[in-house]
Amino acid sequence: MAGSCLVKEVARLMTARHQLQLKLAPWALLSVAAAWGFAFVVMKDAIQRQSVNNFLFTRFALAVVVMLLIRPQTIKHFNKDLLQRGSLAGIFLGLGYIFQTLGLERTGAAITGFITGLYVVLTPVLAWLVLKEKITRFIWLCIMVATVGLGLLSIRGFSVGIGEMFVLASAFLFAAHIIALSKWSSGRDVYAMTIVQLTMCALLAGIASIPDGYSAPPDSGVWAVVIFTAVFATAIAFIVQTWSQAHMSATKVAVILTMEVVFAAVFAIFFGGERLTLQSAIGGVICGLVVRMADFEPMLGLSVAQTRLGS
Repeated sequence: MAGSCLVKEVARLMTARHQLQLKLAPWALLSVAAAWGFAFVVMKDAIQRQSVNNFLFTRFALAVVVMLLIRPQTIKHFNKDLLQRGSLAGIFLGLGYIFQTLGLERTGAAITGFITGLYVVLTPVLAWLVLKEKITRFIWLCIMVATVGLGLLSIRGFSVGIGEMFVLASAFLFAAHIIALSKWSSGRDVYAMTIVQLTMCALLAGIASIPDGYSAPPDSGVWAVVIFTAVFATAIAFIVQTWSQAHMSATKVAVILTMEVVFAAVFAIFFGGERLTLQSAIGGVICGLVVRMADFEPMLGLSVAQTRLGS
């Protein structure tokens, strides 16, 4: 009898812990979107004084070094399975940044932000094809409305050229990265998998830097931005993202991460001296409402458990 009661109590505690994780995951991911939005603003000046690929290489390499210094014993968790899956997820992420950069050099920042944000549409399509996730009509509606919000935030005229095609490729790659984490994060060491991903990103950014050669950040201002983005917008952010995706569906992740554009716009107004327009304000409100409905109201969304049981 005592043994049976103990088993029931352990099961109750595990269920309570799982429910807490499900509640915390969306908010944790929202903090990641905020960090990335702020990073976009502070990086604006830095990448004018250092080439983007050099900046990305320094950022990702420094993030890996910091993580290894904090927890060197993490290397013990490396195994063939984690290295293979973490490396592939890192390739998706690293190539996404590179293609986004190639596009940004050839088109405007606003349209780059909008097209990149289209991964909110691409992610559920890939989730349906790869993960066999069932996407409700309501979630599809949220995705479409979020896309409209992104457009209002970003678009000031539009044309299709090679730059836009590069950015669209990055949106596919970012969607693939979200799908990869949703499929592979659960049951694996989050810290170790993050290190593998970021190492692959640093490697790819380093390769992209070869044609023009590598140069270190030119001054203390750029170094400050590199350190901030490496620690907060890279190491901590990707640890949180990897952990969150073990407790959420890929589609919900994509919807929440659209808030990166909203946070970037807000921080640009407060810290970057940009002007708030009625169009941008409406777009930001729409994105915020969609995230609230789709990801913080249990009755309107699908939990990971519901999604998997229904597939």
